[in-house]
Amino acid sequence: MRIISGQFKGRRITPPKKLPVRPTTDMAKEALFNILNNTYYFDEISVLDLFAGTGSISYEFASRGTETITCVDEDAGCIKFINQTAEDFEMDIKTVKSDVFKFLEKAKLQATVIFADPPYGFSIELFSKIPELVFKNDLLEADGVLIVEHAKQMDLSELPYFSYSKNYGSSLFSYFERPALTIT
Repeated sequence: MRIISGQFKGRRITPPKKLPVRPTTDMAKEALFNILNNTYYFDEISVLDLFAGTGSISYEFASRGTETITCVDEDAGCIKFINQTAEDFEMDIKTVKSDVFKFLEKAKLQATVIFADPPYGFSIELFSKIPELVFKNDLLEADGVLIVEHAKQMDLSELPYFSYSKNYGSSLFSYFERPALTIT
């Protein structure tokens, strides 16, 4: 796994093999950040990385200048690895060891970009809880986006706030946004 762009472009990150993760592929990560680059100035946004795993997405944001990043994962090994990598690269990444759903119920923060990469084996009911909790608890800034990574076989297009999806190999990124306000 490598950092695609920014200050740490090309730096390789090698997580321990024992971590229970499936990192986002470099191809998918690059495509995701090309889309985000056309929408946001990375140094002006805040990021919430859910089911953070190795922290790959967070390192990419930090490398591009994002200063407010929070990673949430329930695995102690993942949190330890993210903390160590962030320290090695001198990235200011906050970590929270918690069940993501419990975190979303109690969180008192807002983020511009919320990225969620839950286990692909989740049921549609578990996938649907992510946008439900994010929007119910007002965790997304007005101009923000929730991006959920999932397997191509899972269709999230019927969930509230769904905007569109993009296919990258065996992965799909589904984007969720508040509807634009119309002035009458």
